Amino acid sequence: MTTAITGLSSPRPRFAAALDRARSPAMRGMAGELLRFGVVGVAGFVVDAAVLTAGIALGTGPWLGRILSYLAAATTTFGLNRAWTFRGAARPAGRRAAARQWGLFLLVNLVGFACNYGTYAALLASVPLVAAQPVLGVAAGSLAGLLGNFLLARRFVFSGNTSSRS
Repeated sequence: MTTAITGLSSPRPRFAAALDRARSPAMRGMAGELLRFGVVGVAGFVVDAAVLTAGIALGTGPWLGRILSYLAAATTTFGLNRAWTFRGAARPAGRRAAARQWGLFLLVNLVGFACNYGTYAALLASVPLVAAQPVLGVAAGSLAGLLGNFLLARRFVFSGNTSSRS
């Protein structure tokens, strides 16, 4: 039976259109940004895990240590994302403007932080292996917040000329 007889349309044109959109320069640029954002996230994870481990060794405990490690990691990723991931985005001039952009970065990342810290806290409280090795919770939390952080940072913090970079 042909599609004309059954009245059904072929999914091929929609699939081809989706492939064309995926191959567009804007989508390739966004994919490159997401890849760089992920690499920066790995660096943030290393900072996060190192500061948490040091904090626990110094007596902060896993809860306060995690807040300190998150702030250290967020500051690191802000700088790297500003310099590399979104390097073509509009940059505010001056220290005050950069500090305001860092503040906005932290603000929009509260959504990612909620996913990140919520995942960490849930695993720490319910999985004995994570309670014994809190860095595993950091890893799970980092993955939970990655996509939300990328989309929010791209849209609200590093907006402007983002689709032309690859």
